[in-house]
Amino acid sequence: MKKRLLGLLLAVMVVFTFSFTACGGSDKSSDSDSDSKDSGKKTVNVWAWDETFNIKAVEEAKKVYSSDDYDVKVVTMSQDDIVQKLNTSLASGSTDGLPEIVLIEDYRIQGYLTSYPDAFADLSSIVDEDAFSPYKFAVNKVDDKIYGVPFDSGVTGFFYRTDYLGDAGYDDAALQDITWDEFLEIGKAVKEKTGHALFSLNPSDLGLVRAIMQSAGTWYNAEDGETITIDNNPALAYGINIYAQFLKDGIVEQVADWDGGVNAVQSGSVAGSPQGCWYSSTITGADDQSGKWRIAPLPKIANDAKATHSSSIGGAGWYVIKGLPGEENAIDFLDNTFASSTDLMATLATEIGLVSTMKAAADTAPYQEANEFYSGQKVLEDFSKLSTGVPEVNYGQNTYVIESVMAEYVQQIIDGKDVDKVLKEAQKQVEAQVAN
Repeated sequence: MKKRLLGLLLAVMVVFTFSFTACGGSDKSSDSDSDSKDSGKKTVNVWAWDETFNIKAVEEAKKVYSSDDYDVKVVTMSQDDIVQKLNTSLASGSTDGLPEIVLIEDYRIQGYLTSYPDAFADLSSIVDEDAFSPYKFAVNKVDDKIYGVPFDSGVTGFFYRTDYLGDAGYDDAALQDITWDEFLEIGKAVKEKTGHALFSLNPSDLGLVRAIMQSAGTWYNAEDGETITIDNNPALAYGINIYAQFLKDGIVEQVADWDGGVNAVQSGSVAGSPQGCWYSSTITGADDQSGKWRIAPLPKIANDAKATHSSSIGGAGWYVIKGLPGEENAIDFLDNTFASSTDLMATLATEIGLVSTMKAAADTAPYQEANEFYSGQKVLEDFSKLSTGVPEVNYGQNTYVIESVMAEYVQQIIDGKDVDKVLKEAQKQVEAQVAN
């Protein structure tokens, strides 16, 4: 009965996909796939989203390693479709129609691993935990077994316009090792002196709150991934207060959706954006702004001994469905590509701007290169250093469900209600929601 309820809960989660998630179109095989039936080889099927990033990564991996025994076939679909198909199949107890390899977002994987512990292959033999950013293993492990090959980092930073910040009297040094409270003051000065909002903010998107929480090593739940810890959670309370203050002070530009945020950046309306490293493709989409940007670490929580400047938003890993005919071949492919190849990581850094969670990637040539768009900054190197310091957090299986409830309570705090009282009530509501 519990597994059925968890399966239904996962099915609900498909609705709450973050705005930053890139989506592909309808299901289709990548154009470059060969027909394995004609070659007589076995097929390893891969499901992923975003043709310009994740799908491109697999295609590059195929160039790095190919086998005489099997072909790798990539199927592009939206993340929502992947989630829905996984939910339906795993809840029914059948793996028919599922791929050998599937990309799963970090925020979602614990839900699958705890609800369907026998559905995924143990990859401990091919993944060296010391070789990747530590925080990924709070995501892809259960009982000391590693089930996923870490892929992209969601490490965060503050993308900012050097010209706008400069006009307000701030240079790169002024954005180093600061607190969120100091960041608020910078925002006020930027708005007053330049007329530009510091960044855009969608009041229904809690990504910034999430990043502030993780920077102090806490989450909506305890380390067990189950116990709800919304009440008496200082990092969460601090994050929501900062979030609300940005809106109250009028130093951010309110937007209604993802496209609004993109437009705010590319039109030159805002001075920056606190986001995951993957947001760089949006920033660099405005060719006329080349040389006007840099990236600083995120501010940290004031008066918190555990606070860091490192956090994460997003990211995903590669998982193998257990028991399919191509399971061993799928593991072989990942072993020789995403689990070990620094050459592949270097190629992906150049081709798709990947910030890898593989530590050795930082030693490859692309990570040492100055980026002209970002005023000569070694962006990949800086993000890589921040990635190794992201606190380890068990996201549990209820992140999206919790945030669907929390949005209402965050609005109450924005409207002026006492944060401690609101979070105490939110704790009760979230516990009831998760229990159902």
